[in-house]
Amino acid sequence: MHLLLAKDQVAGRLPSVVGGVVRDGELVWHGSHAAAGFATGPEVQYRIGSITKTLVAVLVLQLRDQSRLDLNDRLDAHLPGVRYGDRTIRSLLSHSSGMHSEPAGEWWERTPGGSFDDLAEHLADVPPAFPAGATFHYTNVAFGLLGELVARLTGRPWFDAVRERLLAPLGMTRTTYLPEPPHADGWSVHHFAGTLDPEPSHDAGAMAPAGQVWSTVEDLARYAAFLVAGHPDVLSPATLEEMSTPQSGSLAGALAGGYGLGFRLVSGGSGLLHGHTGSMPGFLAGLFVDRKRRTGAVVLANGTAGLRAEGLPVDLLNTLEELEPTVPQAWQPVTEVPEEVREVLGVWHWGNTAFAFAWDGSHVVAGGLQSGLESYRFALRDGVLVGTSGYHHGETLQVGRAADGTVTHLVCATFVYTRVPYDPAAPVPGGLPATGPG
Repeated sequence: MHLLLAKDQVAGRLPSVVGGVVRDGELVWHGSHAAAGFATGPEVQYRIGSITKTLVAVLVLQLRDQSRLDLNDRLDAHLPGVRYGDRTIRSLLSHSSGMHSEPAGEWWERTPGGSFDDLAEHLADVPPAFPAGATFHYTNVAFGLLGELVARLTGRPWFDAVRERLLAPLGMTRTTYLPEPPHADGWSVHHFAGTLDPEPSHDAGAMAPAGQVWSTVEDLARYAAFLVAGHPDVLSPATLEEMSTPQSGSLAGALAGGYGLGFRLVSGGSGLLHGHTGSMPGFLAGLFVDRKRRTGAVVLANGTAGLRAEGLPVDLLNTLEELEPTVPQAWQPVTEVPEEVREVLGVWHWGNTAFAFAWDGSHVVAGGLQSGLESYRFALRDGVLVGTSGYHHGETLQVGRAADGTVTHLVCATFVYTRVPYDPAAPVPGGLPATGPG
């Protein structure tokens, strides 16, 4: 893995690169590669750029889980009078609001930031890039607005809320608004001469929720562990799964990746990785996790360009799996089977095709009896079985009963499952087909 860091440091002409890999909640490897005179390590702060956006997104979902907002709320329900008030909170989180990418005026990443009132006053100076919902379009401005939303709903500056409601429970004591020693300085490399120029590091003001924060490999390893497993004082695994569900994409991006609720989604690992990259003058960063494999990778560098902020974490995760594959969690015997689950277990037929419905302790899993392949999953929610994967995702599994209460068939979105093929007592397709083949 050190070789991967070294190759990026050399190819990107970066003063220093530091990285780490997480498995089952622990930082299991870290390393660095740096030019002479550049001290680095897992405890050294780097600016994390847009990984900051994910911290804001976590707080927005936390507020949603506390019934302080709904993701389909219009923005002006919480920020009255602001431009783009007709956009939903969901669309801002998923970069599908259509709003412009950068605020009006000088380049915000390289100049001292102003107040939220200043930001809001000049939103109309730049036209929207797309109609709402038309496509994915990355926007830093959206997270300036979401940071203000968090501030108003929590009654404190957005980063104070992040520190109290996210960083403190996770033990991320080296993640700060402004740099604290030891920290790296940001540099830019002259393309032809190979010399270094110092980069600015300003307080971004109202745009800070889009990329202000500083952190370390050690702290971001704790954050990666949280993104894999959740934390009872921050967010549940179910909400984190919701945040990593695809919400938007673009024709230009094809199927290379998309966005969930504040998280970048990329293909890789066990199927889907989520996290974010980061870029601010003099710094690049990347953090991605593989929830199924319970792993994560973090990389940080102090150069304006040259780091594969998405590719290098993915390579680290692939190397970890190649050298030391994830060990499956031990099977555990089921201790309780709810009655709503017990009565649907066993073999059911859709026409002539047989499916086995089994309980794994958390889901009813339906698989083809002949193929042995999983087709659908259902979770028990408030006494109702709801599809969580496959064609029945989001649909309700309903139980049909005889007059005496005996279960006779199952129905899910007009798909009828019976104990015997084409049970004539069941709804369509009950009864044998009227005509045979030919």
